[in-house]
Amino acid sequence: MTQSLEILRETPSQTAGPYVHIGCIPRFAGLAGLYPEDLGHSPISEGVRGEIITISGSVYDGTGWAMRDAMLESWQADAAGTFPGSPGADPAVSGFCRFAADGESGEFTLRTVKPGSVAMRDGRRQAPHIALWIVARGINLGLATRVYFSDEDNRADPVLSRIEQRPRVETMIAQATGPAAYRFDIRLQGPGETVFLDI
Repeated sequence: MTQSLEILRETPSQTAGPYVHIGCIPRFAGLAGLYPEDLGHSPISEGVRGEIITISGSVYDGTGWAMRDAMLESWQADAAGTFPGSPGADPAVSGFCRFAADGESGEFTLRTVKPGSVAMRDGRRQAPHIALWIVARGINLGLATRVYFSDEDNRADPVLSRIEQRPRVETMIAQATGPAAYRFDIRLQGPGETVFLDI
């Protein structure tokens, strides 16, 4: 029997969110019972060495609206600047986290250990940073950026030094807001647009 198409409503068109949460972080999306916890729910575990910090922020679209369906992934080194899987890495640091903006406020929070300076193959050192990948409605391909810290010496960082428009460097630096607390807002376009990396 053929059903009348007049009673069916078209599903909203989405590039990434909000449906991406269902598959990537089902417990966050309200689907409890599938897994004991969402994959990558924390980049650290009990006994981690180093300073525990909190980074809060929002992802803003071109109109200045905080996107409440943004999902982010982070990747980082431990407090000594060593990545997981490398000799001497802190076993309590997985380095990976998947988290989302709050559905009401659009605010995200990442609780992690502050990473150390990372050595490059040629001996130069990168300033302490966390890599971020962002997806949300209207984003066809995930966006990559980095979070640096305002209370670190970022002047010699090889990535930041390649940014020709020097005022834009500030868009990649989280501002200290208190003890072990930082603010990092991501702007997708318009004034203060965050620097995104082509990787």
